[in-house]
Parts: sequence; C-alpha cells; structure tokens
Amino acid sequence: MDNIKINAELERIKKGFPWLDIVAPATPGRGIEVLTPEQAARAEASADTIQTEGRCKFVPASGAASRMFKDIFAGEETENDAVRKLASELENFAFYDPAVFGTAPYDPRTAARKLLGEEGLGYGKKPKGVLKFHRYPDEVRTALAEHFVEGQAYMRNSDGSVNIVVTISPEHRELFEAALSDIKAKYEERYGVKYNVEFTYQDKATDTVAATPDGKPFLKADGTPLFRPAGHGALIYNLNNVKEELVSIKNIDNVCVERMQPVTYKWKKVLIGRALELRDRIFDYLYTLDQLTEVRKNIADFMYIPANNMNQDDPFATPECQELCNEIEGFLRDELCIEMPPAKDSRDRAEALRAKLNRPIRVCGMVKNEGEPGGGPFIVRAADGSTSLQILEGAQINPDDPAAVAALKAATHFNPVDLVCCLLDYKGEKFNLPDYVDEETGFISSKSYEGRPLKALELPGLWNGSMSDWNTLFVEVPAETFNPVKTVMDLLRPAHR
Repeated sequence: MDNIKINAELERIKKGFPWLDIVAPATPGRGIEVLTPEQAARAEASADTIQTEGRCKFVPASGAASRMFKDIFAGEETENDAVRKLASELENFAFYDPAVFGTAPYDPRTAARKLLGEEGLGYGKKPKGVLKFHRYPDEVRTALAEHFVEGQAYMRNSDGSVNIVVTISPEHRELFEAALSDIKAKYEERYGVKYNVEFTYQDKATDTVAATPDGKPFLKADGTPLFRPAGHGALIYNLNNVKEELVSIKNIDNVCVERMQPVTYKWKKVLIGRALELRDRIFDYLYTLDQLTEVRKNIADFMYIPANNMNQDDPFATPECQELCNEIEGFLRDELCIEMPPAKDSRDRAEALRAKLNRPIRVCGMVKNEGEPGGGPFIVRAADGSTSLQILEGAQINPDDPAAVAALKAATHFNPVDLVCCLLDYKGEKFNLPDYVDEETGFISSKSYEGRPLKALELPGLWNGSMSDWNTLFVEVPAETFNPVKTVMDLLRPAHR
C-alpha cells in the first residue's frame, strides 16, 4: 500500500465521516411495502414466470467464528454461565460427538476447551460456514449445506443449475472445499440440480490501515503498519464480478432447519418477484423515454430549451415527454421515496429522471423490530436535495441530533440482510457497481489487536453505502425468515433444532 493511500486513510480516521441527513424512518405506508396475501402470491408467482439472464446466490462467509464463541472463550479461563450452559446442553448441539466430548456429566471448562481447541473440534478458529449447525436423522448439516438446500428451492435456473458464490478467507479455503465435497454430489442427486460453486476472496487491496486511538499509524511488534479487512463493504467488488442478472444475498449464519424453510422459500420468492416486477416497470419507462427523445442523439448542436417552451422540435419538451416525466416522478416518489430536486429545464429534468431509473435494483426484506440486532431502513436526503431509501447502522446516526435520535426511536423495522438484486440495465449491459458507492458513508470502529486498542476504517457497508445509489424497495417479511446464529447458544433455538 502506498504512502499516499495510507496518509489519506489516516486523515479519514481523524476526520471521520459526515452524519447522514435523515428525513424519517422508513415505515409501513412510507418506505416499507406490507403486501396483502394476494399481492404476495402474485409476486411469488412472478418469481417463477418472469425471465432473467441467470440467477446466483451470493453468500458472505468471510472470517472466523470467534465472535460466536466470545463467552465460551472467557469461560475457559474462569468458569461462567456460558460454559455451564454449554455443558448442560452439550448433547443438544449438532456438533456433539461422544468421541470428542465423552459422556455425561461434562465439566464446563473441559467442554469449552474441546469445542474450541485443536485437541477437539477446533471451532474457535474455523469459519461459521463449516460448523455443524443442524442434526437430522440421517445427517448433520453445516451452515453451508443449508444454503445449498435453500438455493435449489428458489435460485434454480431453467437448465437446472444453481449458481452459488461464497466469499471466504484464503486460509479457510481447504475447510470449505472439504465441506463442499461432503454435500455437492449427494445434494445434486437428491434435488435434481447441478451446483456451480465459486469461492471468492475479499481483495487484499481493499484492506485499510489501522490507527492508534490518537490517530497515529498502528504498528505491529515488528514495527510495520497493521492493515485490516475493510468490512463487508469491500465485497462490492466480488459482487461486481457476478455475471448473472438476478442475485440473492443472505449471510452464512441466517439459516434454519429444513422443516421451517418453506416460509423462507415463499418470502424469498416474493422478494425475487417484486425485484423482477420493479425491474420490468423501470425498463419500460427507460425504453419509452429513450424512444421519445431518440432524436437528441442525432442533433450535435442541440440547444437547451426551457421547460415552459413547448417547441415541438425539442423532444424533451413535447407533451408526450412531459407527461411521461410526470408519471416517472410520481412512481419514484410513491414507490421508492425518491423526491427529485428542481430541474432547470425540460432536458435536465428528463435526463435526471433517466439517471435515477438507470441504476442497479435491490429489494430488501425488512423485519419488524423486536430487539434483534441489525441496521434499519430510513429515508435519507442527499447533498443534491434528492431523497432515497437507505439501510443505516447506528454508527451513522448522530447521537447529538434530536431529530436523528427521534427517527431512530420511531423506526419499526430492522435489516436482516435478505436482499435480491438486479445487476443488468434494460439493454442487457452490466452495471459497474463501484460507480454507485457513496464513499462518504464508511465507518470508524473501535477494535483491538493483541490486546491493544485501535481505530479501524471500514468501507461503506455492502448493503449500506456500497448500495447507496441503487434503486431500493423495502418489503416487510416475517420474523420467521430471520434465524441468525450470532452466539453458539442461538443453535438451541427452535429454528436450529
């Protein structure tokens, strides 16, 4: 990494990021669609009938599962409630193996050591994707395996293929390859599909320099600067390499046992259907707008004409174009919460509307807020005066701004990371996704390295600022579709047993 980039990142850590201008939380009726059973059924049907240029399931799975075992690590040294519960419930976990743990009664600290350490399962250094999550009568499934089961249910292509991209760390590749070899052929036969699987790494070039609490370069023991992965926002480059049009994004740990998966299938198809319906409506607007104004491409010396001058030689000022622009403005306002800034003339108006339409599309499931972790949906105002739907984290909300705090308290839903994206424009060309990132929406977080505190610079999150300039629709989905495993004890919940 060159010194210019390092200095720029250190300056950013010192300066921080600007607070976002929050208009209001996105709520039912204003930013969040709450579908009737009939509307949901139509969207679900659209997922199976509207054609796409291929489908892909994108699963962020980088990093070790160490945070999942934070309390267990602590209990290895000094026995605590977490390791006592681990010992008392040990045989109810899918990873339980009497050859590793012995038989009851189980000593809490010994159980913790065998769960985490290399003399046992070694889960303390393994990624979540390869951990045994669910036990069935005839098999035990990892989180990765459950994503394969899900994929065949709602991301199957017309040729029977299921494309899956999993983002991993290089040091974990062998573990993922072994987990894949255990299920691929078996599940292809079981479900009648062919899995095309790609493991992809977060680009090291996106790592950012760490800083001490006072803003100086954080140096390792050997005197060299420490660089850290810049958060899941760096995965926008991995997503940009996906060639398929329709992409489903869901975190590796958000799975459930198969008996509870039908509700997930249904609502994932609803999100897919709404994404494709939204895509087709936007494509129709773009096609019609381009047809009405095609003449502009053939007039090299085209002059700007004020909007109130309805000269028929001006394709942007014709009644047909003005009527279409009125309809597009209404659609953007009513469906996507996009308020447009004033235009200086008819051409400026039409081209601004076209630019808003001609962007990647994402439809995001949103769950009623009942205390689960996750960012939230908000309506935000940009520097140009336009508004849009955004997913924000708490770190992006100014705690000293009463209006922002009030908006946070009034939020009704949170983000479970359940997205469906459309990545091609109406002419079938691929969007270059880094062009739609808001670089001013990163994070400065507090971390530690070898027990020493540091400040970390994280890029705009994948579903936060990295998708800031996308066309966004929020749809309420049931809480039953959100079953994350943030701690090992979550595996004792009904969704995982």
